[in-house]
Amino acid sequence: MTNLVLYRKYRPQTFGEVIGQEHVVQTLTNSIKGNNISHAYLFSGPRGSGKTTIARLFAKAINCENRKEGQFEPCDKCSSCLEIMGAKSMDLIEIDAASHRGVDDIRELREGIKFAPVKSKYKIFIIDECHQLSKDAANALLKTLEEPPAHAVFLLATTESHKMIPTILSRCQKFDFKRLQVPEIIKKLEFISKRENVKFDDSALSLIALNSRGSFRDAESLLDECLSFSGGKGLIKTEDIKELLGIVEVGEISKFVDCLISKNTKDAILFLNSITDNGVDLQEFTKTLVFYLRQQLLLKINPNFLNLHNSGLSSQELEKMKVQTAGLAQKDLQNMLEFFIDAENKIKYSAIAQLPLELAIINITHLES
Repeated sequence: MTNLVLYRKYRPQTFGEVIGQEHVVQTLTNSIKGNNISHAYLFSGPRGSGKTTIARLFAKAINCENRKEGQFEPCDKCSSCLEIMGAKSMDLIEIDAASHRGVDDIRELREGIKFAPVKSKYKIFIIDECHQLSKDAANALLKTLEEPPAHAVFLLATTESHKMIPTILSRCQKFDFKRLQVPEIIKKLEFISKRENVKFDDSALSLIALNSRGSFRDAESLLDECLSFSGGKGLIKTEDIKELLGIVEVGEISKFVDCLISKNTKDAILFLNSITDNGVDLQEFTKTLVFYLRQQLLLKINPNFLNLHNSGLSSQELEKMKVQTAGLAQKDLQNMLEFFIDAENKIKYSAIAQLPLELAIINITHLES
């Protein structure tokens, strides 16, 4: 296990370890307890939200040899559980539709589905990114979903369910995975850091969680990078993470927004040049800025939209945001968001990376209120 990256090392092995998708877990575990297994499930949601993890958990639970009537957790000790955990099960077939999207791949699957499981109760097919199947492949899969053998269970995972043909959607039980909240991600990161015997500044894990954009996998990858940087020794400081990952914390974003509010073009551009010289990733900076401005807009629309639990901000940061928002009209925040969203799209194509942001600053600070 020592050579595994964190998101694989700490992938949940029981339903009780899953964080943030309680609505999905409750429905699936009830169906396992009641032995009411459907032939097809569709897991839809943002990347890194646990779709494939829960698919493997479900596969492990329904094929567990020691699971008793009325129970839903896999034992993790029987040969079936161990084979699935070790990616060695002959009765669990995983297909990446991004690289196996042709009709020939699905025809091969259709041929294989006719054969009974080697040793388990069910033969399970996990098809990841299934929206990327070609039209012919999707139609071939549809035929299989219409009349599957009793031993077959399909678990489809996608980040873009709207791209799938409606007839496939109609034959699946659909589960919508939510984007994970910052406090949920922090909770998991705290658990991992304790297991790895590494200490962080209080604000360090919040910084990682905020920059993961609701993805557990991204948060764990960022944490992995930080652990490698520290060598597993001492306290990892917020400053270290900012320097290592090229990101800006919320306090710095708040200072930048102050410049915009006060129409201080000079200081806003100086700030931008300063973070560029310090190696900050401008694409990531703009994403964080847009995230911050969006929170301000939500706060302006309704003060109850944001609180300490769901914002990922400290009490001081939230109070500062409220003070800033009080001096702004809703239209001001909309304009800022539109300018910076446009700048974010242009950064990757610009010969001078900060130029789209500098133009956005000039437009915002010279805009008539």
